[in-house]
Amino acid sequence: MKGVFIGLGSNLADPIAQIESAITALNDYDEITVIARSSLYSSPPMGPQDQPDYINAVVEIETTLFAHHLLDALQNIEQQQGRVRDRHWGERTIDLDLLVYGNNILDDERLQVPHIGIAERSFVLYPLAEIATDITIPTMGKIEQLLSNCPRDGLKRVE
Repeated sequence: MKGVFIGLGSNLADPIAQIESAITALNDYDEITVIARSSLYSSPPMGPQDQPDYINAVVEIETTLFAHHLLDALQNIEQQQGRVRDRHWGERTIDLDLLVYGNNILDDERLQVPHIGIAERSFVLYPLAEIATDITIPTMGKIEQLLSNCPRDGLKRVE
């Protein structure tokens, strides 16, 4: 499967190192190959404001895994990197979100693809647009249109 995009975010325990470690872990899966990666971006927290800013990125992968098996792999990487789910939208060592799975639309108790929050999240849209300049996200539209309706809200590229 091509056209699969994963969002990465971290704001604990050396976030840049956490993102790099997660990208390495993705590439270490036999069924996953990272084929493109965005720059790193810094963004204010979306949830509770009493936490550090996030480092975010997006990668494009090729995979032979079905979407739910890919979700299992992402959650396995999160667990290996010490992800603890203490509070909704709270701080984390690593967060891996399946954003787009080709042209597929999935909606069940475990997985919504395309990811429901893509269109409102600058920390997803801008890195995604960097590596997929002409993507059309199923049910949402072209990336250029989504970007035009999504302010940066403090998003900055990390040099």
